[in-house]
Amino acid sequence: MADAAKITCPNPNCQAPNPETNRFCQQCGTPVPKRYLWAVGFGKEGYKPGQILAQRYAVKRDRILLDTKPGFTPSFPQDITDAIAPYLRLFPYRLQVPQVYGLLPPHKKNQKEAILLLEQAPILGDRKSSLPNLMPKLGAAWKNATGMRQLNWLWQIAQLWQPFKNAGVATSLLSDELLRVEGPLVRLLELRQDREEPTLSDLGQMWLQWVKEAKPAIAGFLEQLCQQTIQGEVFPEELVAQLDRALFTIGRSQSGTYQIATSTDTGPTRLRNEDACYPSSESFSKIPTGGQALAVVCDGIGGHEGGNVASNLAIETVVAQAQGWQNEPLLLESSNLNALAELEHTVCEANDRISELNDIEGRYDRQRMGTTLVMAAARAHEIYIAHIGDSRVYWITRTGCHQVTLDDDIASREVRLGYALYREALQQLGSGSLVQALGMSSSKSLHPTVQRFVIDEDCIFLLCSDGLSDNDRVEQYWDTEILPVLEGKLDLPTAAANLIEIGNSQNGHDNVTVALVYCRVTGGESTSITSETSSVAELLWTGSTVSPQSETPHPLKTRLLPTQLQKPSLLPLLGGIALLLVLGGALAYLALGKWGDSPILNPAQSPEPKPHSPSLESPVKSSASVPSLSPGSVILVRSSSPKNSAIPKVPLLLYEAPQKQTALGMVPENSVLEIKSKALIEQDRWLKLKLCSIPSAISSDRLPGTYNLIKPSQEGWIRQADLEPYIRQNSIQDSAGLPKCNPGSTSTPLVAPN
Repeated sequence: MADAAKITCPNPNCQAPNPETNRFCQQCGTPVPKRYLWAVGFGKEGYKPGQILAQRYAVKRDRILLDTKPGFTPSFPQDITDAIAPYLRLFPYRLQVPQVYGLLPPHKKNQKEAILLLEQAPILGDRKSSLPNLMPKLGAAWKNATGMRQLNWLWQIAQLWQPFKNAGVATSLLSDELLRVEGPLVRLLELRQDREEPTLSDLGQMWLQWVKEAKPAIAGFLEQLCQQTIQGEVFPEELVAQLDRALFTIGRSQSGTYQIATSTDTGPTRLRNEDACYPSSESFSKIPTGGQALAVVCDGIGGHEGGNVASNLAIETVVAQAQGWQNEPLLLESSNLNALAELEHTVCEANDRISELNDIEGRYDRQRMGTTLVMAAARAHEIYIAHIGDSRVYWITRTGCHQVTLDDDIASREVRLGYALYREALQQLGSGSLVQALGMSSSKSLHPTVQRFVIDEDCIFLLCSDGLSDNDRVEQYWDTEILPVLEGKLDLPTAAANLIEIGNSQNGHDNVTVALVYCRVTGGESTSITSETSSVAELLWTGSTVSPQSETPHPLKTRLLPTQLQKPSLLPLLGGIALLLVLGGALAYLALGKWGDSPILNPAQSPEPKPHSPSLESPVKSSASVPSLSPGSVILVRSSSPKNSAIPKVPLLLYEAPQKQTALGMVPENSVLEIKSKALIEQDRWLKLKLCSIPSAISSDRLPGTYNLIKPSQEGWIRQADLEPYIRQNSIQDSAGLPKCNPGSTSTPLVAPN
């Protein structure tokens, strides 16, 4: 066991040493933070617990360090390296992703690189003990979790997949060592850069190993979902949607009740209160099962005239909009995108009302009144959080307190843009200045953040203005002032009053407002799918909806997506062509009086009918018209610059990466390509293609002097919607049974042209 370290008081006028177990400085009473850090690239040096590195960091155990001088800024990198950049790009996901705290400079002769120190890593520190531990691995905790929680964990990973791929660290989600859990939360120990491009198939393979220990209610669903994922039949957004459906089905057996307590105070130094809240201050309400909870906190922009008018107008607008939600299953149904869009619309509506009043009164620049806003809307097993500005929302469980919103200030913007570490950005002048708030401009330039969380255990969401959150007061007092509510030792209104007192006594520079939303969960622990709901597997997503208001004794059973691609049959197509020929002949006979007068239908002159294939004049407009495009499939493309067409010649181009303007070249006509992988980027589906073969004679009729031709074995990206019009119908085949994609082939294509 590591010896307890002495932590220097962060108060610059004190700096007295304190035992590691002290919550407050024994000399001046200042809160003493216990900041555990995870060291990346550290561990081979053979350091022993108890050692102090760089005269500051105490080694507690392998790769876990304690900052003994939390009041001093750490060492920052001179440049943002490739190892640091992904942490900054994923800053909006810091609920699950740790952040770079600083560097541990090289302090040994053979040490070439500095060590990254990560804060907010999944390290469980006990205030009563001096020995921290890593939180459990997801794989180790899986067996003892409820079906609801198992789905919740996978749902979080599915949501992280695309952002992680864009940042080049999706491999991190495939490591059992890095995936840790803290109650309902999935948390990453560190980020690992991709050496090879991981696919959803790899994710499905990893999940499949957990299926055998999944709860019976969801095991069948998960097994089929994993098989679909392994075979490349789902996109990331479809994976999230299917897990959404399963969560919705399981969640119906879980009952949720809510309590809300609010309080606001002018504070010891302000002349008026520019904060506002809903429900009204000093109120306490209980929402029964099936009801919807709504809480809002607004903070009028300090120093701006009419801040109290703006905050109250925002509350009024949000509450009026919320009246329309009461009788709708908006926050219950599994079409969650509608709920997210509705909340965003509500925030924009409040912004426009304040902006309009500013314009009417002729307020410009700093004379404009404005406000921050945080709101929480909860029902059943879900809670939605919307925010803009620097008022915050914290999620408190029995194991921890987590800030779930990201301040809309200059410091956060610097991090998101990849310019600086967060601790470094906070040192800059004006780092706390807001970059957006309600009422400052039109909603066209507003970007509110809307998040959704699944509730599978008792917890509390704290909404507060910066009069409380400044100086980390929530992090310092959550376990003494909010945790007792979850333990049944304190009532919610008393907790709210205590937080107001902390804001006034420990900060005291601003108005203070809090709203506590206490989520209480019952049932769902042993949710087995009853005879009425059959199995979760029957609710796999195919585009239909299941609304709680349209339930019947025999609920809608959505067809499971096929586990294998089926080759399209030519019989219906040929039958349709034959029917058209017969009808056409009959019409021609009536119009011309005899068959032979029609040159089209004269047996001696008419060519053999060919199966119809899409043309550029009538392109395929949706993926529903084309067989499924899955990794491993081989396709034949038609001419990319057609002759005798009224449509201008448009080359079929492959690009280095999705959304990049750098074209590798043009795909030759009648080429055979293999689909390597798929990606969803900002609602566009992209395919990575490899050119397998090209015809022996390549037409020179192409855009001269503009693009080179793609050569065999080259790979590139194309938007799926751009590719579909060029695909020869019935040419899509699974690669099984076909010759392998030959990098050197330049002759006969794998699939004969139509």
